[in-house]
Amino acid sequence: MTQAPHLVDVHASEPVDRSWLDEAVRRIQADANRSADTHLVHLPIPGLPDVDLYLKDESTHPTGSLKHRLARSLFLYALCNGQLREGTTVIEASSGSTAVSEAYFARMLGLPFIAVMVASTSPEKIALIEREGGRCHLVADAGEVYEVARRLAEDLGGHYLDQFTFAERATDWRGNNNIAESIFDQMLLERHPVPRWVVVGAGTGGTSATIGRYVRYRGLASEVCVVDPERSAFLPAFQGDERGVATACGSRIEGIGRPRVEPSFVPAVVDRMMLVPDAASVAGMRFLAARTGLRPGASTGTNLYGALRLACELAERGEGGSIVSLLCDGAERYAGTYRNDAWLAERGWDLEPYDDVLTRAWDSGVWTG
Repeated sequence: MTQAPHLVDVHASEPVDRSWLDEAVRRIQADANRSADTHLVHLPIPGLPDVDLYLKDESTHPTGSLKHRLARSLFLYALCNGQLREGTTVIEASSGSTAVSEAYFARMLGLPFIAVMVASTSPEKIALIEREGGRCHLVADAGEVYEVARRLAEDLGGHYLDQFTFAERATDWRGNNNIAESIFDQMLLERHPVPRWVVVGAGTGGTSATIGRYVRYRGLASEVCVVDPERSAFLPAFQGDERGVATACGSRIEGIGRPRVEPSFVPAVVDRMMLVPDAASVAGMRFLAARTGLRPGASTGTNLYGALRLACELAERGEGGSIVSLLCDGAERYAGTYRNDAWLAERGWDLEPYDDVLTRAWDSGVWTG
């Protein structure tokens, strides 16, 4: 008679407290449920009557930036993967805005939070992180943030959220109230409901991955353009320029551009990339404030510069359509940097030539950049 195989029954050595986990997930979902969707703002352009430009104003999230969506997704991802428990110290490598949003969610769950950031991060962002109860660990070089964050997590027995790896997988790109679904739903009643272009920057690469996947999943004709600042590795990688990737040292436009190609950047779903000079990004930020009353940060200026170039290209071909981009965060975070003339002068950034390009494009629909 054959003996039945021995049954192995092993339980987790440290079972997750499901009551704490369930409450943590409920709190985060309740935060989303009581938050209204962000506005899609139409910007009429005098020189481009056949092209409609829209900015999705992500600065109206509770933590003031596009990164609120990402932080929520990263926390839910870590919670539901069993990586966060009561008392876990949460660590992140960040250029600022993601850490502000993550500090908010960590405080909501009663978890300690440490942001590892380059020392040049704006003082306003550091203050916002500390206001939410987080602690800032500053490093000299942007390339150090990853290893320092990883080491801190190991030393403290904490969890490194690692936005640069997990941004593209923590967000459900098929829908579930992601930014792509929100944009296309809000466009349904517009003159040109399917945008010709969606223009975004890349920090983690998660937003461009979400939008690029979504338009393919839904069979939409929209194309995705990623605008990249100077000194970033994303554009050289997209071009196949290995030397450019190797010499990238990180962006001076906070929130976008990286010293390395991040795992969450998915170039196969990006249709076009465009280099935007740093001074052009700041000129775009200030131009938008002067012409519309909106008060964005510099990464929104990067978006505007790229979007207006694409709009002028459509007009030059005698075509119309719509272009959608993002208002990523507010100008109040950059009072000491991009809004400070002395700070710009120290770096030798001359905004006037780029302001001229933007003015010509806005008023006459002709691109001269």
